[in-house]
Order: sequence, then C-alpha cells, then structure tokens
Amino acid sequence: MLGLSHAFLYAGAQRVVASLWKVEDSATAKLMEYFYRGLYKRRLTPAAALHAAQIEMRRDPRWHQPYYWASFVIEGEWR
Repeated sequence: MLGLSHAFLYAGAQRVVASLWKVEDSATAKLMEYFYRGLYKRRLTPAAALHAAQIEMRRDPRWHQPYYWASFVIEGEWR
C-alpha cells in the first residue's frame, strides 16, 4: 500500500484515501458514498469527512464491525 499511495502522491495527487487491508466491495462503496457526501455536500475537510463516514458505517447494523470501516486512512494533505 505504501508504494501505491506514494506513487499517486508523487504523480501530483494532494491526498489518497487507502485501505490497510482488503475490505468487502459493497462496504467500501457505502463508506465512499458517505465520505464524498461529507466532502461535497457538507463541505467537511477530508479528515473530517472520513471520520464522519466511519461513524455512519458504525451506526449501520450491517457495517458496524470495525473490519468494514477502520482500515481506511488518508495519506498526504489531510486538511
């Protein structure tokens, strides 16, 4: 993961949201839905949007286990 994240950052990306372990695709899709809603509709910072998305996942009985949401981190500019 470190190599891939650094490759994106080196290529000019300001930040990368990455998973530290393999997560189910449907859980990732739901987390990203919450994340982008926080970024673009609620105008949160990337770190705050990820945190809010993780809280939303935790509240959902289907995704409440940390396995589904705790692996995601922001690399690069997190503000």
